[in-house]
Amino acid sequence: MLIRHLSKPALAALAFMLAGCEGGVLDPKGQVGMDEKHLIIVATLLMLIVVIPVIFMTLYFAWKYRDGRDQEIYAPKWAHSTTIEIVVWVIPIIIVVILGVITWNSTHDLDPYKPLDHPAKPVTVEVVSLDWKWLFIYPEYGIASVNELAFPANVPVNFNITSDTAMNSFFIPQLGSQIYSMAGMATKLHLIANEPGTFNGISANYSGAGFSGMKFKAIATPTIGDFDAWVAKVKQQGSSLNVEQYKLLAKKSENNPVQYYGSVQHGIFNHIVMQYMHPDSNMKPMDTMEEMNDMESMSSRDHAKHMQDMEHITDTDVEHHSGHSSSTHSTTEHSSTASGEAE
Repeated sequence: MLIRHLSKPALAALAFMLAGCEGGVLDPKGQVGMDEKHLIIVATLLMLIVVIPVIFMTLYFAWKYRDGRDQEIYAPKWAHSTTIEIVVWVIPIIIVVILGVITWNSTHDLDPYKPLDHPAKPVTVEVVSLDWKWLFIYPEYGIASVNELAFPANVPVNFNITSDTAMNSFFIPQLGSQIYSMAGMATKLHLIANEPGTFNGISANYSGAGFSGMKFKAIATPTIGDFDAWVAKVKQQGSSLNVEQYKLLAKKSENNPVQYYGSVQHGIFNHIVMQYMHPDSNMKPMDTMEEMNDMESMSSRDHAKHMQDMEHITDTDVEHHSGHSSSTHSTTEHSSTASGEAE
């Protein structure tokens, strides 16, 4: 009777606790997230093989050998048990070995730098964590967005991730695999959504006062056509993102609304990554590909001129060294002749 009365509250409490799993890592919508969920469940069950008996025996022994049981005297007549030693050592070792094998395999299978094996052509997205917002650059489409990420469902997404200032962690819980964004370097991540939907994206690493509002929406469109329509909308509604506009965007702000950029300066992601490596060489806005080609041509000409100068200097040094050697040789011969005549 008591169990019957307690069963309903227990089920209600269990349902309440599991309700928090909706939209999280235990409610995956992508293959990577599903594999990670499977790994979490398997590892937890293996560890419970030890945890549950230990908890049960702790409560049982505390009750059996409590201080109030005066009618029974506990006086063991043994000091060693081979059976107990085998149980407490062999079982945990077996579990650790199994966990080690599973972890080794899953670490390589779920490597965030490893591209996903999928027939569809992946979409490349360059991600920049700012204070306190997310910038998504689509280099293949020449657009960018703030706090809104879109990609087709059932299509792999290749992320290149960096930070403008503080270290953050790029994380879409339902798709899996969080990875850090750090200034001066680029990390990689490969994800896929197996079904359309809108998923919550966050920063999983504290980065200052506006951290709580550093969130974005990841939209997996039902078809590639829907994604193309989103790209067209961004190009139509968005402004231009160049270095000067980026500097304004990078200023600290909280709870930023969604913004679109219909055109993006070529190479701006690389500039963001390298801005702290070469702070004196600030990238200048270049609006056309002709300007980019001119810069490359100038660099090639400068390099060629530098090589010619080096060859000229080398030739001069060789001639000078040869002349100096000849003079020394002549002087030596003259000295030898003079010595012979004197004799």
